[in-house]
Amino acid sequence: TSMMSQKEQFAEIDKKVDARDFSGAVLTLETSKDTYYSKKDRVLYYLDAGMLYHLKGDFKKSNEMLTAAEYAIEELYTKSISKGATSLLLNDNALDYSGADYEDVYLNVFKSLNYVEMNQFDNAFVEIRRINNKLSALEDKYNKMAEEYNKSKDAKKEFKPAKNQFNNSALGRYISMVMYRAEGKDDGAAIDLNKIKEAWQSQSQLYDFPMPNFDAYLNATKKAKVTAVSFIGKAPQLFARVLTIHTFKDAVGIYQSDGKNEKEIDLIAWPEMTSGYHFKFSLPYMEKSGSAVGKIKIEIGDKTSFELSKLESIENAAEDTYKLHVTMTYLKTIIRTVTKGILNEKANKELDKQTGGGFLGELTRIATSALVDASENADVRISRYFPAQAFVGEVEVEPAEYVVKINYYSKNGSLMYVEDLGRKTISTNALNFVHSVYLK
Repeated sequence: TSMMSQKEQFAEIDKKVDARDFSGAVLTLETSKDTYYSKKDRVLYYLDAGMLYHLKGDFKKSNEMLTAAEYAIEELYTKSISKGATSLLLNDNALDYSGADYEDVYLNVFKSLNYVEMNQFDNAFVEIRRINNKLSALEDKYNKMAEEYNKSKDAKKEFKPAKNQFNNSALGRYISMVMYRAEGKDDGAAIDLNKIKEAWQSQSQLYDFPMPNFDAYLNATKKAKVTAVSFIGKAPQLFARVLTIHTFKDAVGIYQSDGKNEKEIDLIAWPEMTSGYHFKFSLPYMEKSGSAVGKIKIEIGDKTSFELSKLESIENAAEDTYKLHVTMTYLKTIIRTVTKGILNEKANKELDKQTGGGFLGELTRIATSALVDASENADVRISRYFPAQAFVGEVEVEPAEYVVKINYYSKNGSLMYVEDLGRKTISTNALNFVHSVYLK
């Protein structure tokens, strides 16, 4: 079981999250964490707990957990580089989960939001800077990993990481912009606004939707500005896809089946390989969860309402950064499968010599082959409670106290959910910030 990813245990927590019983979800997670997460899954625990505490509104505890996740991710990355390619023949499920790249970036987004909610702008700015630093270092990170892998004697095919496309988060810049504006630092706000616009110009594959209208964001006004950020849907999850390896003289072929026919998808040169071996293995793939929400409207009192616009696709960022290392996972898994499979076949042949084969030998062969297949389960570990998309918007109102509500509508226009944020004092020269999460 240490070679397998388990997810069934989260059904109870998921049910409570869907019912917006976040306190109950946190309680279930904390009381059962030792059975839900092993020691090698501590990053997952910190991420899941950090996001659940955020949903619950316990922003201080959320930051404690997300900070613990961040430190563990950094520690595990440092260890993986220092070890080089020595773990090439270890199943990823047997290793510590070190976090997906998008998780490492967006944990800082939610830490910054937690600090905004606690009115600690200086700390929130620190988190924004960490977002930018991590995105700048992402391509270099995989170039280092590629260098270590390619130096390994076990490497059969050169690994060339995909080019990093995600180097500027409009969401991170947006949070920074409205904080600068609230502090009267117009130059800082203007720089962030330009960076937001650059995100659409240079990262069109991530920002494949219309940019929100920011024309009035930096205009002076005597009224109060209400700024809203809302998150919807659930971030992508990982699933397993089964593939087959057939060996040939000096090569291995990778095949995918549609249930009827097999199709060769890759052929890798493998000196001194002999033909006739056949192995199964599975690889993880990422699938978006999306959202059922079609429109989000904010009500400020009885007379003012405005619709939010999509600012960031967290699921696009997750998918794009996942591509940076998917080839390395593919190559490592093939090397492992072939190496273990051939060792198993050689061991079985030696056993046949010793026992004379027969029924007992056949049983042993079936059992050991099944063990090899079972040890090549895909690593589908990933956090569960990051959202899929971020929406933003703002409106000007007269300074006063208002009841604030956030309305979520389905794609056919029916009202799905209303979050009543209660009475809020809206004043000039302040960050009148409201934010909400609806994971559907």
